[in-house]
Amino acid sequence: MASLYVASVEGETRKSTVALGVLAALRARAAATGGTVGVFRPLVRDDVGRDDVLDVLLSELADGGEVDDDTYAASVGVGYEAVRTDTGAALDEVVARYRALAARHDAVMVLGSDYTDVAGPTELTLNATVAADLALPVLLVVKALGRSPREVRAVADVARAEVEAHHAQVVGVVAARADAGALEQVVAALGAPGRDGAALPAFALPEEATLTAVGVRDLVEACDGRLVLGREEDLDDVAGGLVVAAMSMPHALEHLVDRAVVIVPGDRSEVVLGLLTAHTSATFPQLGGVVLTGGFALPDVVVRLLEGLGSTPPVVSTELGTVETAASLLAVRGRLSRRTERARAQVRAARDLFAAHVDGERLLDLAEHADVRTTTPRAFAAVLAERARSHRKHVVLPEGLEPRVLHAAAELLAGAVVDLTLLGPEQEVRQLAEEIGADVAAARVVDPATSPDRGRYAAEYARLRAHKGVTPEAADGLLVDVTRFATLMVHLGDADGMVSGAVHTTAETLRPAFEVIKTAPGRDVVSSVFLMCLPDRVLVYGDCAVNPDPDAAALADIAASSADTAEAFGVEPRVAMMSYSTGGSGSGAGVEKVVRATALVREQRPDLSVEGPIQYDAAVDAGVARTKLPDSAVAGRATVFVFPDLNTGNTTYKAVQRSAGAVAIGPVLQGLRRPVNDLSRGALVRDIVSTVVITAVQAQALDGAPSQTEEAAP
Repeated sequence: MASLYVASVEGETRKSTVALGVLAALRARAAATGGTVGVFRPLVRDDVGRDDVLDVLLSELADGGEVDDDTYAASVGVGYEAVRTDTGAALDEVVARYRALAARHDAVMVLGSDYTDVAGPTELTLNATVAADLALPVLLVVKALGRSPREVRAVADVARAEVEAHHAQVVGVVAARADAGALEQVVAALGAPGRDGAALPAFALPEEATLTAVGVRDLVEACDGRLVLGREEDLDDVAGGLVVAAMSMPHALEHLVDRAVVIVPGDRSEVVLGLLTAHTSATFPQLGGVVLTGGFALPDVVVRLLEGLGSTPPVVSTELGTVETAASLLAVRGRLSRRTERARAQVRAARDLFAAHVDGERLLDLAEHADVRTTTPRAFAAVLAERARSHRKHVVLPEGLEPRVLHAAAELLAGAVVDLTLLGPEQEVRQLAEEIGADVAAARVVDPATSPDRGRYAAEYARLRAHKGVTPEAADGLLVDVTRFATLMVHLGDADGMVSGAVHTTAETLRPAFEVIKTAPGRDVVSSVFLMCLPDRVLVYGDCAVNPDPDAAALADIAASSADTAEAFGVEPRVAMMSYSTGGSGSGAGVEKVVRATALVREQRPDLSVEGPIQYDAAVDAGVARTKLPDSAVAGRATVFVFPDLNTGNTTYKAVQRSAGAVAIGPVLQGLRRPVNDLSRGALVRDIVSTVVITAVQAQALDGAPSQTEEAAP
């Protein structure tokens, strides 16, 4: 079953009607297959309590029953205030909460925001971004009311371009609130082929007045009114319109319509008397209610007179002035809810309207067959965090007195992503963490100077470095170096990986790893990759940080390691051996090195898809690939890029990072027996978090590999 993101182009589209219909179709398909369906609302208002539409949709899943607080909370992303405060963090939370919900269901219907808080173009962009982050196909809902079929098509085209510009895929469009006599013309206009020759599946729903009706209670709540006369249950009736009676009584009577809610200055008792007399008269329309403004109380004698009339509409008092009240009530729009029987009847009518005019099965088929391959940086980070959390690893952070490291540790521990050991004097580490507001209570803190494991580590280091003249006494002195101590922890299995470099140089971080952990079986070279998170996909670049000028054999080793790293992080490896020449078009020592390296990769790893030598444009652009290497399985769709030397790799990754807005995660070291990763000394907290998560995932991938000590055992 396929999930679907329902998004509107603007306000007042009756998107909720479409959502009800989509949900009914999903439930029917789930019933046939034994699956389950969830509902998710990425953005909700913070100031109105429960979101009525989400409450209705969840109640549908409960067959009309009550929705408990836990179910509701699990179906909500974030409030608008969170988006305004920190958009990036808010969208991270949306992705995490959606993925947690989706893990429990076979399909999820996601309903976009309501255009109640953010300017229109910004809100459409925000919905497109969320849909891309969730990797969901989008069903666009546009408003046809008051527009010709051509105008409806124009609105849909602009919206579709905006959504797709943010890497989400539109699978269909519904024109809601269309003239009942023009449904076929609207569908034909929407479904006509565009400039690319492709037609977008289209549907249309007619305008249905009962779905836009506003209840008297909705108006009362909008002006914070209180009932002073009449029956509470009459507030559940439909309002037939609004009339402002700030004129004399005869003129007010001329403007009455059936079921109107009349706004009256509270000190105009004679107008109120006239209105309620008209309500009881057979020659005037029945009123839906009267709203008295200004907070004035009706005189007791007038109240006694009105009570004697018998049946009266609800009379409500508000503290707002007449102009404020009129503005508040005019802003009220009909919304689906389930608070009254009338509202529940509207829900049934909306569901029936969709079923009568939209082929729900076809719509779900479109979603199911949508080729959504987008992987945004936010989605990639969420997937990695989930993987790390699913089988927690233990990572040691030697720089326990660095504030950025402590903040990152607090975030990782709060999310239960990894287990952590921080190195440093325990009292100092914990005191600093408290001072900066980083909760690292769940972390283990070890001081290398006083650790009872120091002797064991020193003996092992002396054994490994005896050929260099290192004695146990000398080894013990060297273990005051926190990176060397942490490396021994990893080597001896007391930690699964290490991350350092926020305050240490690359050499200080990596030298102990080369001395102690050494290369993995089958690997001759320690190298690195960057995970390049482009707006819509993740690529792997290697080697961009370690080997200045690898020969053909080393380049082949780097290619194999990079392919394995890609696979470990969920990227299907299609390896491009980069050069200034594609195929046999060029010559020179550099090209020949790549030719030999490509041949070695094919010989040593026949399971890999590899192409080389190949230029960057032929590796990434399908059009160029068709011209230069038409029969290649890699050209035009490469995911792993192996550069011939450090100069080329480092320059390319930085150019792409800065010019294409890519998020570069790394360098990620590969080829070691156990994962050790280096940070930039300018690393931000987010960078440290990402590197620790990556280290944990690498450790998972290495599970089952024998450690060096195990191999050395007799």
